[in-house]
Amino acid sequence: MELNFKHQLGLLCVTLLLPALCTSQDSFTCSRATYYGSADCYGNPRGACGFGEYGKTVNDGSVAGVSWLWKNGSGCGACYQVRCKIPQFCDENGAYVVVTDYGEGDRTDFIMSPRGYSKLGRNTYASAELFKYGVVDVEYRRVPCRYGGYNLLVKVHEHSRNPHYLAILILYIGGTHDITAVELWQEECQEWRRMRRAFGTVFDAENPPRGDIKLRFQLSGNAEQYWVQSKNVISGNWEGGAVYDSEIQLG
Repeated sequence: MELNFKHQLGLLCVTLLLPALCTSQDSFTCSRATYYGSADCYGNPRGACGFGEYGKTVNDGSVAGVSWLWKNGSGCGACYQVRCKIPQFCDENGAYVVVTDYGEGDRTDFIMSPRGYSKLGRNTYASAELFKYGVVDVEYRRVPCRYGGYNLLVKVHEHSRNPHYLAILILYIGGTHDITAVELWQEECQEWRRMRRAFGTVFDAENPPRGDIKLRFQLSGNAEQYWVQSKNVISGNWEGGAVYDSEIQLG
């Protein structure tokens, strides 16, 4: 059967409009979501962001792995509102999840912890029904992360070895900011030295400066990029597992 020109033009317009319909209302984007298995329904402490136990329990375990939202690791710690689209089962507010891992699925942008996925449902029964689907159509948007007064924290990674190798991970990234770079101050050279993004939100440096270490962070968000310096230093006797409060409040 041949289509006349008007029909062809009409189909073309519908095809072009569909993505716009998914992204125009309240800045939500259409996608799909699924979940991964977890014995305790919390997140994966071995997630690719490198968060460890923080990645398991942050946001009460409502976390997710993402694919293209990963942004080579700078998407770690971002917060999203995710709503499914089955009216009889889906809560109108949906779930709020924190990105703690990388994951690819069948055209899915979110592979959620069971705790996160269950919050898509209107009630316990509805959540159970959504688990039976396995994969659901969703819409999502970036939202500010709120951590109840927590400042940006810097944790010395357990693999660090003073004084030869320093690795850090960054916790409680508030607001809608991505941390795109970290630098440490080289006193003897009077210049900032870029740390390497090892993976996820873990940055490292061989032969870091001796003594106390000053850090600054490059933030990206809301179409702007700028540096902010930690008000505290990493003490010269740092060791793996130590946590330092930057006194930076991102909102």
